[in-house]
Amino acid sequence: MNKLYFGDNIELLDQVPDGSVDLIYLDPPFNSQAQYNVLFQSPKEDVATAQAQAFRDTWTWGEEAEWSYKETMKLGGGTARFIDALRSALSESDMMAYLVMMAIRLQLLHRKLNKTGSLYLHCDQTASHYLKILLDGIFGPREFLNEIIWKRRVGMSSAIHDSNRFGVITDTILLYSRDGEQIFHPQYNRDDPDYQRYVDERFTYKDETGRLFQPTSLVNPAYRPNLIYPYKGFQPPPNGWMITKEKMEQWDSEGRLYFPKSRDGRIRRKSFADELRGMPIQNLWTDIPEINSQAQERLGYPTQKPLALLQRIISTSTNKGDIILDPFCGCGTTIEAAESLDRRWIGIDIAVHAVKVIEGRLSEMEKRIGRKVQFESEGMPRDFASALRMAQDNKYQFQWWANYLFNPHALREQKKGADRGIDGELFFPNGPGRPWGRMLTSVKGGEQVGPSMVRDFARVLEREEAQLGLFICLYSPTREMAREAASVGFSEGVHGDIPKLQIVAIEEWFKGKMPLLPPLEHLPSAAFSGRRRAAKPLLVDIEQPELPLSFKGGKADKSVVRHINPAMVRALTG
Repeated sequence: MNKLYFGDNIELLDQVPDGSVDLIYLDPPFNSQAQYNVLFQSPKEDVATAQAQAFRDTWTWGEEAEWSYKETMKLGGGTARFIDALRSALSESDMMAYLVMMAIRLQLLHRKLNKTGSLYLHCDQTASHYLKILLDGIFGPREFLNEIIWKRRVGMSSAIHDSNRFGVITDTILLYSRDGEQIFHPQYNRDDPDYQRYVDERFTYKDETGRLFQPTSLVNPAYRPNLIYPYKGFQPPPNGWMITKEKMEQWDSEGRLYFPKSRDGRIRRKSFADELRGMPIQNLWTDIPEINSQAQERLGYPTQKPLALLQRIISTSTNKGDIILDPFCGCGTTIEAAESLDRRWIGIDIAVHAVKVIEGRLSEMEKRIGRKVQFESEGMPRDFASALRMAQDNKYQFQWWANYLFNPHALREQKKGADRGIDGELFFPNGPGRPWGRMLTSVKGGEQVGPSMVRDFARVLEREEAQLGLFICLYSPTREMAREAASVGFSEGVHGDIPKLQIVAIEEWFKGKMPLLPPLEHLPSAAFSGRRRAAKPLLVDIEQPELPLSFKGGKADKSVVRHINPAMVRALTG
C-alpha cells in the first residue's frame, strides 16, 4: 500500500522495514541562497542576512544536532570518523548542523534499501562535496556510481546572479548502490541535438522503402573457422562473419543486408535510423529544464523538481511494482512520478503544507488518469488529543493544520517583526457586481487564550476591511470570549446572517460543531478584479514560491509571505 506520512522522518523511518525499499530519492532542504561563508559561522556570530536567519530556523546547531552527533558517534565506523573530523574543522556552524543531521538520516536510509536498491541524493554545489564524504562512509566508496550534473537553468537571465562570479545553472545528484547489484535500465533521448546530428551524418543511405540506414560491418574481430562461409557469391572475410549462415539468411529475408555492387566488396548489415533508441543518457543531463512560470505542472512550491527528472530516475533504477521512498517529499513530484510509472511509494514530510499540497496533487492526477490513487495518509491529528500534542510540539505546524481544516486559499507566514494577527485567508463570492468577500483566520495554539485576544482579532478584521473572521483555538471559549465575538455583529453580504467573528474550538470541532460559513470555492481569475495592482505583475509573482493576493481591503506588508493553496487557487497563469 502507498503511504504518505506527516512527521519527522527519523521517527517515521522506523515504520519502514529494513531491506524493503528499491529506490530512495531525497532532495533535503538546504538554503543554498544564503551567503556561502555565513553557513560556516557558529550560532554566536552575527547573522549577515535575513536568508541566513531563515536557514538557521531549520538547520542550526542545537539539541537535535547535538543528539544526531552523539548517535553517529555511538554507531562508530567510517561515518563517525568523518563527522568527528568535520566538526573539528567546521565547529558548530550551520553547515555542520546540516551535515550531522543528514548523517543520522542517511544511515537509517541505507538500512531500508534492499540488495538491488539505489539511492539518489539531490543537492547543489554548496554541500555536495561534504555529502559525498558522508555517503562514502555509509555506503562505502565502491558503491559510488555517478555524480550526475543536472543543468536546470537555461538562458542568460537565469544564469546571472552576481557580477563577480560565474552563474550557477546546475545541481548535483549523487548515485550510490546498496550492494553493487543495483537495477539499471539505460535511458535514451531521441530529441538530443547530438543524436540528430549523428543520424544526419551517419545514416545517408535509403532502402527501397525510403528508410534511412547506414551499412555496418559483419566482419568478426577474432578468427572463427565455423563462421567462414560464402554467401550469394560473396567470399567470407579471413576471420569469418559475425553471424551464422542461418542468421545471415534470416536477415536477408528481412531486408537487413546491404550487398555491394562489386563481388570484391563485403556484405554489410543495414542499421536503420528509426530503430535507434536515441542518444544514451550519460551523467550530464542537459535535456530536462527546470519548471518555468508557464509550466502546467507548476505548483508554486519553492523546491519543486520537474516530473521528467524523477521519471528518468525511477525508470532507470526500478521495475514496475517496486517501492520508491522519498523522506523529504515536499510537493510530491517523486510520488506522482512513481504513481505514473506503476511503482509503489512512501512519502514523508514534516510540513503540513507539503502533505496537503501532495493530497491535492494526487486528486488532480486522479482526474487526469481516470482512476483512484490508492494510498494511506498518516500523522495528521485524528482526534483532539493528537491535535493538542501537535500544538504543544510544534505550534507552527498546528497553525497550518488548523487553517487547512477550512481549505484556505492562502496561508500567511510571519517574518521577523510584529504579529499582524492573520494566519490564513479565504475568499468567497459576495453577490453580483460586488467585490469578492474576504475571510481571515487567526490561530491560537496555547492554553492561555482570553477575551482580549478576541478583541484584538476584531480590530484586525476592521483594519483589514474583512467581511468575516475565524478565531481558532484549542478549547471551548469562555463566556467572556463568546460575548466579545458576538459584539462584533453580523457580516454584510448576501449569504444571510453570518456572525462576522466566530470562535472555532478544536475541542468542539472533533465533536461535530462547525462554524457558519458562506460558500468557499476555487478561486477564479475574477477574484482578482479588486486588486490594487495591475494584472501584469501577477505573472511575475508566480515565479516565486508564494503568490501575493492583493484584494480590496488587503494591506501590503513586506514582513509577510503568503503561501498559496494550489488546490483552491486556479488563477495561477492569468
